[in-house]
Amino acid sequence: MSVRVVLTRTFLYLILIAVAVTCLVPFYSMLITATHSNSEIARKLLLVPGDQLNENYQRLIASANIWRGLANTAFLAVAGTIINVYTSTLVGYGFSKYRFRGRNALFMCMLATMMVPGQLGIIGFYKLVETLHMLNTYWPLLLNSIAHAFGVFMVKQFADDAVPTELIESGRIDGCGEFQIFNRIVLSLLGPVMATYAIFAFIGKWNDFLTPMIILFDNNLQTLPVMIASLKSQFTSDFGAQYVGIAISVIPIIVFFSAMSRRIKSGVAAGAVKG
Repeated sequence: MSVRVVLTRTFLYLILIAVAVTCLVPFYSMLITATHSNSEIARKLLLVPGDQLNENYQRLIASANIWRGLANTAFLAVAGTIINVYTSTLVGYGFSKYRFRGRNALFMCMLATMMVPGQLGIIGFYKLVETLHMLNTYWPLLLNSIAHAFGVFMVKQFADDAVPTELIESGRIDGCGEFQIFNRIVLSLLGPVMATYAIFAFIGKWNDFLTPMIILFDNNLQTLPVMIASLKSQFTSDFGAQYVGIAISVIPIIVFFSAMSRRIKSGVAAGAVKG
């Protein structure tokens, strides 16, 4: 092995290590901070664990029903992700394999919605939910998960190459309906891109703060991000309890990402072969 190759690999590994450390430092800081008192958090930079973790946790569960919030958020995140991924895949597949008048114009209009901040429509969304008598229920939080533009675009780009038109025609010849073809054939082919998009959809739904805050009034229905934010008042902030809550809220995201990592790797490999 030449010296040039060794130096190149060493340089690349150093870059990768630097990137990994940069990504891990916030998690380390979060865990360390959760073990210290409020005065220590506000006064100095913390690098080593403290002994206040149990005290912070006790104040957290005394101030908010954190485990109820975790269950509420898990339900909304899982159900919302399933709805989002399935409907986005269905629409993306339709744009990819069906030819109809105005298809490209409709697709461009859908992509244009990605440029509009969601906060601009929050008042209209609230008025609509109020008109439909869905305030203080989970229905608005689930229904707004249907077919997001980013997911539709992502699936369409993948389906253009991953789903052979001949396979769809074969299914029709065998007597399958359009939904049978989609559910039995297409979904298995689009598994990698669905798993990849599921990560984005799950994290977005798990961290959703604004919509639950304005739609839900019952504390027993509130999500984890809203409960954690409620620990901060106008005059005081319980940083220790907040960091414990944040640490608890991060764990399901890590678990979900780990569960999907194998599918993500296969998706990346498939994209590399197609390239």
